[in-house]
Amino acid sequence: MVKIKSSVIESIILAAKNTYPDEFLSLLGVDGEGVISELVILPATYGRTFSSIMTYLIPFDRKVIGSVHSHPSASNRPSGGDLRVFARLGRIHFIICFPFNLNTIKAYNVKGKELDYEIVK
Repeated sequence: MVKIKSSVIESIILAAKNTYPDEFLSLLGVDGEGVISELVILPATYGRTFSSIMTYLIPFDRKVIGSVHSHPSASNRPSGGDLRVFARLGRIHFIICFPFNLNTIKAYNVKGKELDYEIVK
């Protein structure tokens, strides 16, 4: 089961709302217990149908385990492009879709299979 801190979920929701109608993209970092505990923000380009980060700036750090991004539409299913990004950015990925709340966020593995997750303090 993937565990993610409530403060990270709150930050994801806020970032998605603040970049809407463009997509938001960030990396995910874990603490020593494997709980997703931070957003790793890198310079990025946000667009209405895409987002990209400067991958050469990704720190070589085993604590970076995946990504999160928003979909300005009502779908939080990964696209073919999302799956290609997943393959390069780690093993756990979140997608949040409009209207950007707890009910519109899902977690996926690198192949796009939905994962269960738990929000922790």
